[in-house]
Amino acid sequence: MRFACIAFGLTALAATSAAAVENFPAQGVTAVSGKCSKLVVGKLDVSKGCKTEVASVTGPDGIVTFIFTSGGKMLGFQGNGGGIKPGSQKGTAQLPIEVISTGAGNKMSGQVEAKGTCTFGNPYSGKPVTIECSAKSTEMSFNGSFTSDGKTPRHK
Repeated sequence: MRFACIAFGLTALAATSAAAVENFPAQGVTAVSGKCSKLVVGKLDVSKGCKTEVASVTGPDGIVTFIFTSGGKMLGFQGNGGGIKPGSQKGTAQLPIEVISTGAGNKMSGQVEAKGTCTFGNPYSGKPVTIECSAKSTEMSFNGSFTSDGKTPRHK
């Protein structure tokens, strides 16, 4: 399994669903601060060590990735930002997930095809917003849930 590049991640989302998420995710890499409440890979629950940041990455090709980290390892939920649709609740959007990326340290090193969605709102609206991702590959399931603190983004 190889990972094309995690720096490809969250671009066309802002254009496709601007009304729902008000320019989130933005082009490039953005760190969202808050609290991770769930990070599960297959039967392995690493929620306890889940970091207080989620990265949103939008590449120039429109690929969007939400990256959760725990214990020095990364889990990315990746999809085509052009496929983003309004979510079921007002002010939310859904990104169809096509690939799960994995890595350690600062490098993504693996990927597997998976189907699922990430549902999110604008995490910088001044109030907490949840970013919730789930996907399944032929071998396992992946779940992540993160609630922003509503504060302004930090670009990396």
